[in-house]
Amino acid sequence: MIKAIVFDLDDTLISEREYIRSGFKVVSEKIGKEYKLDINHVNELMHNLFNESSKNVFNRALDKLNIQYDLNYIKELINTYREHMPDIRLYDDAKEILEYLYSTDLKLGIITDGYKITQRNKLKVLNIEKNFECIVVTDELGREYWKPHRKSYDLVKETLGVEFNEMVYIGDNVSKDFVTANKLGINTILINRENGIYSSIYKEDEYNAKNEINNLKEILELLNINKVLGEKY
Repeated sequence: MIKAIVFDLDDTLISEREYIRSGFKVVSEKIGKEYKLDINHVNELMHNLFNESSKNVFNRALDKLNIQYDLNYIKELINTYREHMPDIRLYDDAKEILEYLYSTDLKLGIITDGYKITQRNKLKVLNIEKNFECIVVTDELGREYWKPHRKSYDLVKETLGVEFNEMVYIGDNVSKDFVTANKLGINTILINRENGIYSSIYKEDEYNAKNEINNLKEILELLNINKVLGEKY
């Protein structure tokens, strides 16, 4: 019997691309003001460069803008990006399913990778922390404990007081979200997000989730939750 549902955050509950847009906006404003450049032009340039490659976007943007810079300035831009309060929101299906799950007896958790200040700012803006009994930001445990390390799954299991086979983990990144969870006997579900950052990754079977969905509301039928807990959906 399923007693707990645990979610990834980026590209599961929120759009990672929406976060990137938010971060590029504040970095573009910083560069534009400091070098008296058109902020919209700087922002558009960053997005174009990111679509070509996600590597060293700030360095490449400054090169295109003929701006002299050093490593300290790049670090400054990275910190501005990581530490900003983002303009993001839950996916529509995430908002609906969470509102429904809040009213049930199921225990809810989040396991999310990413720099701790970045992930905590996302959670603060979304104002959802109070609705989860366990939130693990793996960077707060140490960089070595980012997924696929098992420590976060163990911590959620202990905090929620459930067995691994009573847990569901929903994520989007087959390179790290499911391989350890599968080995532990957790029920794993891949959410296929259109334009998700990791949607085109292909891995061997052990990395793949046991089930796939295109909308989070599908978990109600998949896990037989609506028949047990109500008929709202």
